[in-house]
Amino acid sequence: MLKSFFFHIGRYMQLMGRTFSLPDRWRMFWRQYPRELEKQGLDSLPIVVIISVFIGAIMTMQTKLNTSNPLLPVYSTGLVTRDTLLLEFSSTIMCLILAGKVGSNIASEIGTMRITEQIDALEIMGVNSANYLILPKVLAFITMMPVLVIFSMAVGLIGGYGLAYFSDIITVADYLIGIQYAFIPFYVTYSLVKSLVFAFIISSVASYYGYFAYGGALDVGKASTNAVVHSSVLILFFNLMLTQLMLN
Repeated sequence: MLKSFFFHIGRYMQLMGRTFSLPDRWRMFWRQYPRELEKQGLDSLPIVVIISVFIGAIMTMQTKLNTSNPLLPVYSTGLVTRDTLLLEFSSTIMCLILAGKVGSNIASEIGTMRITEQIDALEIMGVNSANYLILPKVLAFITMMPVLVIFSMAVGLIGGYGLAYFSDIITVADYLIGIQYAFIPFYVTYSLVKSLVFAFIISSVASYYGYFAYGGALDVGKASTNAVVHSSVLILFFNLMLTQLMLN
């Protein structure tokens, strides 16, 4: 098991070394990069918005119902909702969700190219296939991930506001006081830094499993599953490490 672990680490590092070399043709890179921005980022925006607005509303409701104590200040519900969205949900939990959507998409796309021998054809033509296929995906997802996180934060807070506006669980005034009380701007920076690291993990690990998906259609499915599972584990591990480094 240990031998297999170091084998995959070494092969992953070699692949990343080939990926982050200078492109042979910048024109091809700049042609692929906008397409990947749309595919990895803009196409993920609807699911980010839908999940965030409902999570913001549910988080506000659960916090208010489970902390209904007259001794607690009125701003506690909005404060808990805001800090939970900023510190964990919009960065970590959202990246775990996107690991399933974006990671499986990248792994299956590159894996299909591998089993249909399109990657072999690129290598025969002298093209650095890792750089040509993987670099635009990784850089595009790293570029779009902070944007998705900011949208998730904003829409989550709007979801909580909507709950306050359309129900009598909490007043709008109490909610607004809570989301403004003792705001720490560094929490946003912390979430954005985590999102950049997680975006690299998702896109690079998915590309790795897709790139080495030899076999048939079943192996492409296996590669997608491995990409999602290992990306999720690495996200949780690095979440712990980054929290220790940045918030301790």
